Amino acid sequence: MLLLGYDIGSSSVKASIINADSGSVIASAFHPKQEMLINAPKTGWAEQDPETWWENLKLATGDVLKQATVDTDQIAAIGISYQMHGLVIVDKDYKVLRPSIIWCDSRAVEIGEKAFEELGSERCLSSLLNSPGNFTASKLKWVQENEPEVYKKIHKIMLPGDYIALRMTDMALTTISGLSEGIFWNFEENNLGDFLLDHYGIGKDLIPDIVPTFSEQGRLSLTAAVELGLKSGIPVTYRAGDQPNNAFSLNVLHPGEIAATAGTSGVVYGVSDEITYDPESRVNTFAHVNHEKTRPRLGVLLCINGTGILYSWLKRNLGFADIDYEEMNQLAGVVPIGANGLCILPFGNGAERMLNNKDLGCTFANMNFNIHSNAHLIRAAQEGVVFAFHYGMEIMKNTGIQPSVIRAGHTNMFLSPVFRETLAGLTGAVIELFDTDGAQGAAIGAGVGCGYYSGFKSAFSNLKKIKVIEPDPLGQEQYLEAYQTWQSELLRRLA
Repeated sequence: MLLLGYDIGSSSVKASIINADSGSVIASAFHPKQEMLINAPKTGWAEQDPETWWENLKLATGDVLKQATVDTDQIAAIGISYQMHGLVIVDKDYKVLRPSIIWCDSRAVEIGEKAFEELGSERCLSSLLNSPGNFTASKLKWVQENEPEVYKKIHKIMLPGDYIALRMTDMALTTISGLSEGIFWNFEENNLGDFLLDHYGIGKDLIPDIVPTFSEQGRLSLTAAVELGLKSGIPVTYRAGDQPNNAFSLNVLHPGEIAATAGTSGVVYGVSDEITYDPESRVNTFAHVNHEKTRPRLGVLLCINGTGILYSWLKRNLGFADIDYEEMNQLAGVVPIGANGLCILPFGNGAERMLNNKDLGCTFANMNFNIHSNAHLIRAAQEGVVFAFHYGMEIMKNTGIQPSVIRAGHTNMFLSPVFRETLAGLTGAVIELFDTDGAQGAAIGAGVGCGYYSGFKSAFSNLKKIKVIEPDPLGQEQYLEAYQTWQSELLRRLA
């Protein structure tokens, strides 16, 4: 039996077909080959056209079907992972009314902060586990205030994965995990966060019906099947935001387990069984994929917007177009720890929640034209991302997340020896790398959702650990010294 998984990112859309029995990848592809455009009509804005996601999903599907040369009748279920916190709005005919306001858009910061103050921090944090902040609910309020004619036409609001599932099945649905990431879910009452919706003047009728994360959530329509080259009737049986799904793909499901990723944005995601939150909402708590009212599983999420996007910016703009990322990683390795004093603060992709929603922009500090080279820039960029991780992980400790082992996919910035050795050396955590990714995780989730796997243990019986990075005690003092230099630059900017 085969399972098909999709990962709808802001850079690309990836598709993977896996053999359900062996867990092996039959075929994998992504589109576009260059990163998808993020439109920024104004400073701090970030939008994408959902049709672009669908068109790239079709191209990725076509590629995996060509690679696999399999009978599509063997595909038993579809799973979807998607970029979190985005807002998609559709009319009664399910037509998109405006571009999606995506995760790194900062326009709703003031709206969320005002609601946090007016409703009270204690009420918001104890019920929603977060400030309304710059999340989906606040983005919807922005549309109501600034585009009233568009708002009047809204039939349903969705997260990006809900929209992709709608295109596949003609059914507008969502999940508790998805609603929690949009700050629509009341954990105390285990239902919609009515008090925030009422405060914003948003009707509950705009929220789609709720289905379990692992369940049949509609079947592939004939129209979608023709577009994708698949048979109609395949069930969609799993959907989750990219970070809960990344943790799921690494079999991070139980309290104390930690997952990390470093794509366009960077995330550390720890699982807790306690209703916990950061009083300043710098790290955020959402329902994990296996959350239940009587058996809480909460994901405490540190998100740094500017990680891999900094690395790709360097490649596009600073003379690295003729070398690939592997060669850039090798260049980073010829420079000593601390990049001879060069610091990069990687905060150039919108307001950062761990910095109390400040949008600092990216900073290059202590550059010396007689010392620093391209290699120093690359190393300083990688270290800057790791240092941002460490800064946020210190905040996470207040919520009970104490990482001693961090699991990650062997992909993106974790392909760099400098990046992963710096993370292990500074945090003291063992880094375990696995041969998996978001699309594979979504495919496995589909197998759980359709009942093919008897449980999570069965689903991950073939998960392959491919590398372990132990902290280097000899280098720890050097990593700490470099971090303190970086931190002093950050605190100067925050002052």
